[in-house]
Amino acid sequence: MADAAELHESIQEAREKGGTKWLGVYIACLAVFLALCNMGGSNAMKDMINTNVEVTNTWAFFQAKNIRQTEFRLAADRLEIDLALNPTMPEAARKNIETKLKRYRETADRYESEPATGDGKKELTAKALQLTAERTKAQRKDPYFDFAEALLQIAIVLASVMIITGVRSLLFVSLAMGALGTLLMVNGFTLWLTIGLLEH
Repeated sequence: MADAAELHESIQEAREKGGTKWLGVYIACLAVFLALCNMGGSNAMKDMINTNVEVTNTWAFFQAKNIRQTEFRLAADRLEIDLALNPTMPEAARKNIETKLKRYRETADRYESEPATGDGKKELTAKALQLTAERTKAQRKDPYFDFAEALLQIAIVLASVMIITGVRSLLFVSLAMGALGTLLMVNGFTLWLTIGLLEH
């Protein structure tokens, strides 16, 4: 009878040790997901900052182009007025003004769109809007990583406490939080789902 009791105790210890091993593997997996989550959140933040700087620079360049374009148009308008007010102007002076007038108008038109260089107002607007969309996407990703990181950390703590205390209900809560944290992390990378509470 004593041998049966010892055998039962040995089997129980083996089960507990095996369970602890699996809990160790589970916690290690959570730690890996936490590291990935941290990396994703860090990259989303860097993308937000970098694209925000690029958006600001692009709109500043657009404004500079717009100001210069306006200056050329105003100069051309003044030259047209000079021509209209001085019909008896010498031919050489008239040709000189007309040449400048044409150059000013062409330059103002070129500032509107420069497909070759991508520096026209039209191209700069498209670039700024694209960068704004990229910034918005990075902003959407960040909260998912933040919440996922918190849930994964809590899941690790609960699993660790379960090992010490043996309270199995902590493991179930840890599993639920770990699963939710993992899903939020995956969504941070992919943005498959839109969760309104996280995207305000």
